[in-house]
Amino acid sequence: MARPRTPLAKAKAEGREKMNAGRFKDRSEPGAKGPLGRPPTWMKDTDDCKAKSAWLLFDREIPWLTESHRILVGMASMVQGAIMAGQDVGVQRMNFLRQILGQMGATPADASKITVPDDGEEKDDLLD
Repeated sequence: MARPRTPLAKAKAEGREKMNAGRFKDRSEPGAKGPLGRPPTWMKDTDDCKAKSAWLLFDREIPWLTESHRILVGMASMVQGAIMAGQDVGVQRMNFLRQILGQMGATPADASKITVPDDGEEKDDLLD
């Protein structure tokens, strides 16, 4: 089975597009309309689920996410938000979250390979 193709944005965040320039030279990927952005207006923090806080956490910790990832981040935020609220989510939802994180390139193995340049932009104020 072939290895999954690394998204160009992730390769740039990791610096791989310079180390393996030939691999990414003629890469044409669908353009993202913009950054991930703020959580949807329907997403709220409640006693049972801290989905909005989870969204902001994903936005800060996975910098290559774009607007095209919003549906996946929404699903992951609902599960992570329940965990953050102290809910017992069960093995199936934990597995689901792990799958989504893998689809977004946010597993611990991927995160250990990424070095994101500091662009001076602080996202800490979004967690208020």
